[in-house]
Amino acid sequence: MSKVLNSSKIRGGSFIIDDIDAARIVTPEDFTEEQRMIAQTTEDFVDAEIVPHDAEIEKLNYELTVSKLRKAGEVGLLGADVPEAYGGLGLDKISSTLIGEKMAKASSFALSLGAHVGIGTLPIVYFGTDEQKRKYLPQLAAGEKIAAYCLTEPTSGSDAQGARTTAIPTEDGQHYVLNGTKQFITNAGFADIFIVYAKVNGTDFSTFIVERGMPGVSIGPEEKKMGIKGSSTCPLILEDVKVPASNLLWEIGKGHLIAFNILNIGRFKLAAGAVGGTKETIAASAKYANERHQFGRPISSFPLIGKKLAEMNTKTFALESMVYRTAGLFDEGLAELEGENAANNANNANNASANAANNAGLQAAKAIAEYQLECSINKVFSSEVLDFVVDEGVQLHGGYGFIQEYRVERSYRDSRINRIFEGTNEINRLLIPGTLIKRAMKGELPLMQKAMALQAELMEPMPSQMFEGTLEQEAHMLAMAKKIFLMAGAQAVQKYQMKLEQEQEVLSNLADIMISVFAMESALLRTRKLIAGSGEDKAQNAIDMTVVFIHEEFSKIENWAREVLSAMETGDTLRTQLSILKKLTRHSPANMVGLKRSIAARVIAAEQYVV
Repeated sequence: MSKVLNSSKIRGGSFIIDDIDAARIVTPEDFTEEQRMIAQTTEDFVDAEIVPHDAEIEKLNYELTVSKLRKAGEVGLLGADVPEAYGGLGLDKISSTLIGEKMAKASSFALSLGAHVGIGTLPIVYFGTDEQKRKYLPQLAAGEKIAAYCLTEPTSGSDAQGARTTAIPTEDGQHYVLNGTKQFITNAGFADIFIVYAKVNGTDFSTFIVERGMPGVSIGPEEKKMGIKGSSTCPLILEDVKVPASNLLWEIGKGHLIAFNILNIGRFKLAAGAVGGTKETIAASAKYANERHQFGRPISSFPLIGKKLAEMNTKTFALESMVYRTAGLFDEGLAELEGENAANNANNANNASANAANNAGLQAAKAIAEYQLECSINKVFSSEVLDFVVDEGVQLHGGYGFIQEYRVERSYRDSRINRIFEGTNEINRLLIPGTLIKRAMKGELPLMQKAMALQAELMEPMPSQMFEGTLEQEAHMLAMAKKIFLMAGAQAVQKYQMKLEQEQEVLSNLADIMISVFAMESALLRTRKLIAGSGEDKAQNAIDMTVVFIHEEFSKIENWAREVLSAMETGDTLRTQLSILKKLTRHSPANMVGLKRSIAARVIAAEQYVV
């Protein structure tokens, strides 16, 4: 289990206004022996059970996929997030994240498994009654039953509450009659349990556990997809389906809380899979670059090929750092929740189990929602880094990258869905600053207080600074990036006030600044931990990558901020703000060519992702 390093919990979104000590974050270098064993178990399972059957799975062989899911259940890979009391392993989030990362090599099968253990099973884990958990979770953890998540409809995707599926209670109150169609449902072709969202009496958005064998449940034809062809994607059709009232998940009208919070987990798990995907592509690309000869030498010896590998590796380092930092936040938050639940159960031993479960669901919703902003950041950054890496992987392979015989061709197609899954990246970009501002308005984060204090500081002359120590300038650039966000964000709030949500271009740029800040800080803190633990010599590659990443992201931040300020002001006011921005972005450039050549040499020598 991961340690809680400090009793004072890190609040979601606080990274943009607060500094954090490197010792507070979880990094891959902190993995316990138990966590490493779980990762190895997953790798061994994929190599033995999935890779030899990959071509057949890709042909959409239901029977084979289901049999392998059951095998995964036998070795515990489906029960990581299911409590031991209900047949699971009850592992920490670091361990379940490692399973998600290592499963990425399984391609379409990884998606089938991920949908089952994540958005398919977790609604029952977090929001089910004791009776529901005992009935369904042991079978789901063992792979005896397969789950699917049913939110999207033909006319509603990101606008989940625009769903038209209805649930009408029967006169005796014993059942709900469900009618509607759900679209693009992963695992629908062979799933046994469906988490279905419907409006009770056409108004109250609620969640139901629907079984495949219930009369009126039918499955539409498989969609013909661009990628992830080995995963099942079908419509779910509900025609007068009588669902027992006991299968209502949590409470009537609470469906949006279940949906949004489970999507948060789904976004994070997507990021974990992206880490595995980028590492696999880097390894395949480096190996190919060493084997492929042109003009009498391996193409890995050409600087522009090395540059690609260096950039692929560097972005993956930032992504990996971000993902496990976030997993650590979840472990801390959920550990606190488990402690509260244990105390409540001890004090209220005579309470009805239904009431206790409802209270636990509310607490789970709060614990998950605490880091919803970080989940969206992980989702956007990971899907775009994966797209970048596989795109460069195809380019590096040249014409062979366009041929199905080479894995990178499929990786390229499979990657594209991630920017759409779990809420499009555009929707998530709007959620990131929107969530932050809502928290500030509720008094949960002192965002505006920090912004007001900054305004006075920005009017003062900024002294020139000399940076001599390792990563000192990069730490300063990170601090300036946070100030840039506060300056631009405060200006946007003051100018647009309640109409800010209509200024989507401004919100998107603010989101991009926040994403970059979180990624920059994650890389910097991880590298500082590496230096503290093993010295600068052994951390040199991490140092080089952190310098490269922060300098490149900092330039983007400057451009995004300039665009935001220019959208809001003109004339002398704009010139004043741009002069302040120029002060905040003053820095000495790094030798990016030399740094990337050094990183590339290490990747080429190792023929894999290297830290």
